[in-house]
Amino acid sequence: MTTTGIPGIDAGSVTPVPIDGELVTGSASVEVRAPYDGTLLGSIPSLGAAEVDRAVAAAKHALETDPLPQWKRAEILDKAVLLLQEREEDFARCIALEAAKPIRTARAEAQRAVSTLQFSAAAARTLAGDVVPLEASQAGQGKLGFILRVPIGVVGAIAPFNFPLNLVAHKLGPAIAAGCPVVLKPASQTPFSSILLANLLFEAGLPKGYLHVVTGGGGAVGNPLVDHEDVALITFTGSPEVGWGIRARAPRKRVGLELGNNAPLILEPDGDWRTAVSKVKIAGFSHAGQSCISTQRLFVNSSIADDVVKELAALVETLVVGDPLDEATDVSALISTSERDRVAGWVEEAAASGARVAAGGRIGDDGVLKPTLIDNATSDMKVCELEVFGPVVAVIRYDDYEDALRQANDTRYGLQAGVFTSDIDKALRAARVLDFGGVLVNEVPTFRADQQPYGGLRDSGNTREGPAWSVREMTEERLIILNG
Repeated sequence: MTTTGIPGIDAGSVTPVPIDGELVTGSASVEVRAPYDGTLLGSIPSLGAAEVDRAVAAAKHALETDPLPQWKRAEILDKAVLLLQEREEDFARCIALEAAKPIRTARAEAQRAVSTLQFSAAAARTLAGDVVPLEASQAGQGKLGFILRVPIGVVGAIAPFNFPLNLVAHKLGPAIAAGCPVVLKPASQTPFSSILLANLLFEAGLPKGYLHVVTGGGGAVGNPLVDHEDVALITFTGSPEVGWGIRARAPRKRVGLELGNNAPLILEPDGDWRTAVSKVKIAGFSHAGQSCISTQRLFVNSSIADDVVKELAALVETLVVGDPLDEATDVSALISTSERDRVAGWVEEAAASGARVAAGGRIGDDGVLKPTLIDNATSDMKVCELEVFGPVVAVIRYDDYEDALRQANDTRYGLQAGVFTSDIDKALRAARVLDFGGVLVNEVPTFRADQQPYGGLRDSGNTREGPAWSVREMTEERLIILNG
């Protein structure tokens, strides 16, 4: 076995994926390399429509012939929690290698995945319908009505690269809690976390028919999964362009989308801006900014802007850039050199348009883009208008609070926004005016607890994740009326 440092993964062979109770390698494969240094981590099957058909058919058969009772769903998830807790370090190393996520940040993701599965187990135990007060009308006299929540059917899950364990757990955990079998397409750049998690779930007692992993490109695997008539629900996390394309392809399916953002944070002079700055050091640059809620647009009142930029620039320059397996590393490589070059190009464009690069802005000798702070940015620059998905924070100065709220809202996205202020009236004003799925007061918009209803508006998506919310999306309400 050629070791990669990922337990259970042989860099010298194709890692099989589970489909219909068998380990499948297919007739073609694709290499997976570490984004930081290009090391070969292994290979995965390059599958297609035939394997998707097989996986969906097996998933449908499992639901029809072997339905999982709620207690069993919860028991499986409880066991998975214990197994994942035992193997957190193994999963963290896998995440660090395949996603170039610094090892300390990767450990935090593994810990969050444990939490996600715990809340999924809780959702499995508490999932219930409602009583319908039929006797509230004359027509319903003598009748008893109640709602059963039943599995919606086969779930097609399409996962992103940036949180290859926890965002997959956010799809698999609630689906198991709802009693739905899943056909999972992991990101081709980061497939091993998904494969290892699938194996762990089987070890925890999940029947083989309830989870199938299909690896391959979006056209070869993703589209057949979206189009398949026996897939009842698609859950997708990724770019708005791909997400809304999926929604258009599947008008008769339930489609849950978690998409992009250019998260704004407003700093008022009456707020604790020093605490805000210390948080932005992490919130703007963790995992090289490759998070949908990475703090990106920093609106700073002009009266404190010079001090904020000076202090934040100094903090950004202290971030350690390098090997994701190095315990000291804060920021590592973007997922690909093409993404690195795109982000660097946007920084250059901002500078050419009048902004000032206050920190970073260059590619180091190791090929990693330095964490970058841009001052005097404007809303029409790409680093503000679009989702950077890179280690860049752009400062936009303002004089009037209402204008800052207006500019924060002037976006195609709407996932999460934040404001720092000690004025309760300003805080409530932000809560009422900021048109986002989540508004955080005296906290960065990058904060997420895995049990919260997480989701956005407009090009940020159309659903709410968090096991208690996702499990309801993955079930149908069935009205039962008893005439007595």
